Amino acid sequence: MCYINGVRITLAEFIAYKQQEKELKALMASLNLNEIRKGFDYTEWPIIQPTFDGKDWNIVPMEWGFLPSYLKNREAVKNFRNGYKNTEGKWIPGMTTLNFIGEELLQKPMYKEAALNRRCLVISTGFFEHRHLPVMGKRGKPLATPEKFPYHITVKDRPYFFFPGIYNPWVDKESGEVVNTFCFGTTEANSLMQQIHNSKNRMPVILTKELAEEWTEPNLSTERIVEISTYKIPANQMQANLVPKNFLEQADPTTSCKDERVPDLIYD
Repeated sequence: MCYINGVRITLAEFIAYKQQEKELKALMASLNLNEIRKGFDYTEWPIIQPTFDGKDWNIVPMEWGFLPSYLKNREAVKNFRNGYKNTEGKWIPGMTTLNFIGEELLQKPMYKEAALNRRCLVISTGFFEHRHLPVMGKRGKPLATPEKFPYHITVKDRPYFFFPGIYNPWVDKESGEVVNTFCFGTTEANSLMQQIHNSKNRMPVILTKELAEEWTEPNLSTERIVEISTYKIPANQMQANLVPKNFLEQADPTTSCKDERVPDLIYD
């Protein structure tokens, strides 16, 4: 879920996050300020990476899609993500590691060490999710396949916000290439997201500024890591707007639209 994310912020807004100026050349090289990215493209994303002492931070490009260290090369990565047939001809399904489930973060061996030692922040100015609504057939019964309607979802009065992330520096053992890879957390849907992401009832973990600061601190207890990675933002702090089904083809994918077939959302 939440496999389409956006970053649309000004440089001044981002620098203001810490009230200090960073290396602007490196910042501009790694941060494209008007991008909508799809997770399954496995592209680079600007990530806030704290120093090990937690006293400073850097913004670095990381590949969206956490990769475990045991994968030997890009061919192994492709098989890991897309699936493959083993030597006996059995199909081994691929794994999606764009998000982690906050409730299970420390229970997954692939993620646990990163959760304890390599936490980061993922920048967002809004993400996209699809609402599933039943389609009635000729006999008055709902068809098996629902119709999907996309929404652009933001946080009120916050031009940008943060997801809790974890990262792993993956090494291609053939080429020597080193790539930082990441994923971010999801939790149970609040009352607004239950209406939108009604197929799975999940949502990204959207942190308050205070929780974002705490997430980047070293030596967090395991209890606190789980608490932060399952934080659920109140529904009344969010805003969701219906967008065209072909929103990715629009000049501005976030432009809202109307559709009389879609019931209004209820905000608690």
